[in-house]
Amino acid sequence: MRNLLTAVLLSLFMAMNATGHPKSTGSVAGFVIDSETEEPVPFAYLHLEEINRTGTTDRHGYFKIHNVPEGEYSLYVHRIGYSSKTQRIEITHGEETNITIELNPTVLSGQSLEVVAEAGDMRGSNLEHASLKVTGAQLRESLGTTLSETLSNQPGFDQRTMGAAPARPVIRGLGDERVLILQDGERTGDVSGASPDHSVTVDPMGADEIEIARGPAALAYGSNAIGGVINVVRNQIANNKPSSINGMATLQGATVNSGLSAAGRVAVPKNDFVINVDVSGRYGANYRSPLGTIENSNYLTTNNAVGVSYIRPWGYSGIAASTFISGYGIPPDPEGGHPNGVEVEMEKYQVESRSEFLIEDHFFKMVESGLSYRYYHHKEFESDETVGTEYTTNTSNVNLKATHRNFSVFNDGVIGIWGEYQDYQVLDRFNIFANSFSGSAYTIQEADFGPLHLELGTRFDAVIAKPDRENPDSRIGHIRQREFYSLASSASVIYNLGAGFSVGSTLLHSFRAPSIEELYSQGPHLAAYSFEIGNPDLDPERGLAKELFVRYRRSNATFELTAYHNGFQNYIYPRDTGRQNIFFPRLNDYQYESVSAEIYGLEAQTEFQLTSNITFNGSASMTIGRRDVSEEEQESGNFESDTTPLPMIPPFSFKTGLNYSKDALRLGMNVRHSFKQDRLAEFETVTDAYTLVGATAEYRLTSSSGLLHTISLQGNNLFDTTYRNHLSRLKEVFPEPGHNVSLLYRLYF
Repeated sequence: MRNLLTAVLLSLFMAMNATGHPKSTGSVAGFVIDSETEEPVPFAYLHLEEINRTGTTDRHGYFKIHNVPEGEYSLYVHRIGYSSKTQRIEITHGEETNITIELNPTVLSGQSLEVVAEAGDMRGSNLEHASLKVTGAQLRESLGTTLSETLSNQPGFDQRTMGAAPARPVIRGLGDERVLILQDGERTGDVSGASPDHSVTVDPMGADEIEIARGPAALAYGSNAIGGVINVVRNQIANNKPSSINGMATLQGATVNSGLSAAGRVAVPKNDFVINVDVSGRYGANYRSPLGTIENSNYLTTNNAVGVSYIRPWGYSGIAASTFISGYGIPPDPEGGHPNGVEVEMEKYQVESRSEFLIEDHFFKMVESGLSYRYYHHKEFESDETVGTEYTTNTSNVNLKATHRNFSVFNDGVIGIWGEYQDYQVLDRFNIFANSFSGSAYTIQEADFGPLHLELGTRFDAVIAKPDRENPDSRIGHIRQREFYSLASSASVIYNLGAGFSVGSTLLHSFRAPSIEELYSQGPHLAAYSFEIGNPDLDPERGLAKELFVRYRRSNATFELTAYHNGFQNYIYPRDTGRQNIFFPRLNDYQYESVSAEIYGLEAQTEFQLTSNITFNGSASMTIGRRDVSEEEQESGNFESDTTPLPMIPPFSFKTGLNYSKDALRLGMNVRHSFKQDRLAEFETVTDAYTLVGATAEYRLTSSSGLLHTISLQGNNLFDTTYRNHLSRLKEVFPEPGHNVSLLYRLYF
């Protein structure tokens, strides 16, 4: 910790004493206006997609983004009530580029639209890549207690739950370590991927946007994220200086658990500095289901941060400190491992530094560096005073990324290195003390050939897992140091067919080293209803993801159809053996195993205008997962074929909705249907079909002083339907929440 803080302070000292600046550095400034009324559009969010630079229009619709290296960029703009727009801009000779951006009012509320600024510009870089953004009205309407709840309405997204607080996103049947969760591009440092009872230490309430990256773009963050990378953008370290003080305040209430959430954020520019302060808190009592109150499902969470940035023509350098403190309950299992429930207390403290240096007249035009340290600790109380399991991690990260200028057929690309050290401790009846060392080098390149856009990425990873001592005679096998090395790669091709149509395909070869838990676990985990048994002989998991999609994007309609297939060698998962543990008979043995497996499916989504004020939207998702049956299992006579379903695969589901929009008012109704899941792994139980009905209402108001007020009312499960989530470890015991009405107020200033 001392060495990290020294490095952070040294980098800040060097930055603040830097002299000179690249003469080719320029800026882009101008106004965002309504295309129909030509009135200014305040509080529009702007993002230069090729570099880490954001901005917001002030009350008069004016914006300015500083320190932009010479070159060509895609400027993405979004604001609630308008179609999002991507406009190509060019920075030349270090001058200020002045533009006026016209946003078109829209009644469409789904995935952001990419609108090309000039009709004749048909280059592939203006197409939506293998990633998507959740912003504006879509983000507010979906805003839930957890990140996974916020994203659960996206096609292909589900959530693994174990109560109200412990929930994690599942993408196309892939979760845990196969989905990487970031905040402002940095890993969270928690252990949410290790077990379903662990909560994610990211609160979506203060997010500017949520990015989901797949394919080559995901390789900038890890080789293991075959499911995808979820990045919650909060900009705690400012990369651009606003023209005046600005911020946001949010208040949300919910009836299903008497929940109350509040958040506030303010950015204060002062000379060459920008101070960001971000505070939030959530409270929820035990939630109510149609069958009664679910005991011990309460939570209390606070998430706070402060960041300081020093912004100069040569770039910027900043430091941020944040805390995440939470207490939540795991509902009781009367017949299982914890009849009285488990209380979890967690805390995370984080400090990070990020810097950017612009370079003139060189192959590399920009270099970004980052340092971070996270201390994470959580206890699982099996009674008022008895701690069953305790986790402590100390994680340090370092990264260096360089953006280079165009060469050969390639556009601007990135080359980077990344490293992580983690001290990992699990205290229970059988302790785990281990360290892990990870290092990576990666590059991501893009090229355009007329209407064809190509993305390529590759990443080399080295991972070392080192227990505190070797034990060749342990109950689970030979516990020893393990080393893993591999190369991951990805390619994505998108072709613009014209008239709003595009087709594309993505390939990703992933690599995932076994985690500390998968290698060395050997103890009871009452909160997860399991006795976990690791396997120190596990080989790395390797996957090959294939995706084929067709998209249609116009101002009055969108459509997308995707087919995907993920094939795995050594797919690692905790298999429920159905065997009672000899030490803890109330718990089943969950043995980490590796098998050949595949997960494949289809997903579709659409939104289109029926009239000038009414739109229809719909989405559907189908996922199938299965694994090979071993010869030993076949000999047991319990399997009818050489394959069997994988556990925790979501059922086929679809969602439809109608929305009415007029001026600042928006009303909507939606219906979600999930089919019966009877494709079951060993010891899984059938989940019945269910249908849920919801409604939304939103009103926007811009006051005479220029403040923007938004009020959103949302109703879920309006008919109080009793239903169970197939991905919940509690589904055999408790149903999901009953009818809920939530009210969200947000102020932009």
